[in-house]
Amino acid sequence: MSNSVYGIPVNTITGQKTDLSHYAGKVLLVVNTASKCGLTPQYEGLEKLYQQKKQQGFEILGFPANNFNGQEPGSDDEISSFCSLNYDVSFPLFSKISVS
Repeated sequence: MSNSVYGIPVNTITGQKTDLSHYAGKVLLVVNTASKCGLTPQYEGLEKLYQQKKQQGFEILGFPANNFNGQEPGSDDEISSFCSLNYDVSFPLFSKISVS
């Protein structure tokens, strides 16, 4: 187990293994996401916030999860496409996780 968030191993939405070390020194907003949730339209606000603040060292990290009433049933490819096509998401998305 890592001593900080930066050492936690994760996979990008495209399946590349990484950790969060390259976000060290930045302000992070780590968000659990789902594409079939009543809060899904918040992607739009998150993207707007990201565009306004990313040059100031602010990062939004999106982690899809299907743990809450099956509201994220898609594959990583489907999630990535959905976010791109519907909300033009450019902040980093990561592979689906389990939050249980």
